[in-house]
Amino acid sequence: MAVLRIRTFGDPGLRQRAREVEKITDLHRKLIADLFDTMREAPGVGLAAPQVGVMERIFVWELEDRSGVFIDPTIVSRSSETEDDEEGCLSLPGIVYEVRRSSEVTIEGLDANGNQTRIEASGLLARIFQHEVDHLDGVLFVDRLSEEMRREALTTLRNQALGLPTATAEVPAEEVL
Repeated sequence: MAVLRIRTFGDPGLRQRAREVEKITDLHRKLIADLFDTMREAPGVGLAAPQVGVMERIFVWELEDRSGVFIDPTIVSRSSETEDDEEGCLSLPGIVYEVRRSSEVTIEGLDANGNQTRIEASGLLARIFQHEVDHLDGVLFVDRLSEEMRREALTTLRNQALGLPTATAEVPAEEVL
């Protein structure tokens, strides 16, 4: 398979809603394999198709010994209980911020063979699912920050894009979605 180029801050595709997958083909299954290769090489725990320039509603995920793919996913329920935890993103390298997310979600969609799949997730897996569905909707994790923190994050990202010095921290792979 192949490691694809991950689109980063400033790429307009990251801000667009991805389209539904009309029919799962062998090209989609190749894309899924490439998404896994790219995510693992980065390294990360989730990767959505728009992050590699494919504007379809597909994402892959891997956490410890579990992994999977969702095609046309929908979060069908979210707990009212929330958690604040650090998040990073392969498309927004070098920044990590605390983001409030539902602590539990139920997600439904299709697998690579077109079979309906449903997962009830909590903790980091719930965070991964919410983060990746956001990508499919053109939403970045910095959009979920307070106005002050969002301005700070966007300033850092702009400075990086311009090649200006920034204070960056190493981001553990388990926090990069």
